[in-house]
Amino acid sequence: MSTAVTEGGKWIRCFDAESGGATRLICFPHAGGSASFFRPLSMRLAPEVDVLAIQYPGRQDRYREPVITEIGELADRIATELAALPGPPPVYLGHSMGAVLAFEVAQRLEARDRNGPRALLLSGRRAPSKKYVERNVHLKPDDDVIAELKSLSGTSPDLLGDDEMLRLVLPAIRGDFQAVETYLADPESVVGCPITALVGDADPLTTVDEARAWGRHTSAAFEAKVFAGGHFYLAESQSEVIEEIRKQLRHLSAPADASGN
Repeated sequence: MSTAVTEGGKWIRCFDAESGGATRLICFPHAGGSASFFRPLSMRLAPEVDVLAIQYPGRQDRYREPVITEIGELADRIATELAALPGPPPVYLGHSMGAVLAFEVAQRLEARDRNGPRALLLSGRRAPSKKYVERNVHLKPDDDVIAELKSLSGTSPDLLGDDEMLRLVLPAIRGDFQAVETYLADPESVVGCPITALVGDADPLTTVDEARAWGRHTSAAFEAKVFAGGHFYLAESQSEVIEEIRKQLRHLSAPADASGN
């Protein structure tokens, strides 16, 4: 079971007692996803890294709460929680919709000079400067939304095979699709921290070029990493992805040498 780490007890979760690792990684789930998606990552990175994850309203233990269907409002709420989080400056990892939220939250905290991230790892999402006609999945019938989930291969087969449970969680899934599909990105927006874009080479939603365009949205360092797999390459190439994340975090935690480089 995950445990809450904020006073409000709802938004930020950890999966084990915090280890006091040199680096804290805060994870933002995809549309329809939950904090528990990142449990395997936490298990693999502990105790070197403290992994926390955002729990959006409308799912798991928050299923009775209304889903927030607007990215700006969701980013505002998360930014308020993270601004109050004690500890060292974190690194954000966001996948798909979570990449958008991580970027938006980073902008808000940088603007307030309040506990912004040291770096962003943005996965499976095109950059704001790359225009795309959304498919409006959130407006489609339930069966089409379910078909979309199956096509992306990121939802548990057990859930997809349980029609009653699937219908129960569909409002949260549809609400998340609405949030990300109605998101009006600023194509000129920039953060001051480094960005690493992560993408699957066969992702049907984000091309490698669209992921590399995140480089236009930081005034700091940028790089892109491409993995074998589709939209949920994180599961398909799990070992390679985790090793890359570990390498990124170690690099960020390494002290500068005596020359200041």
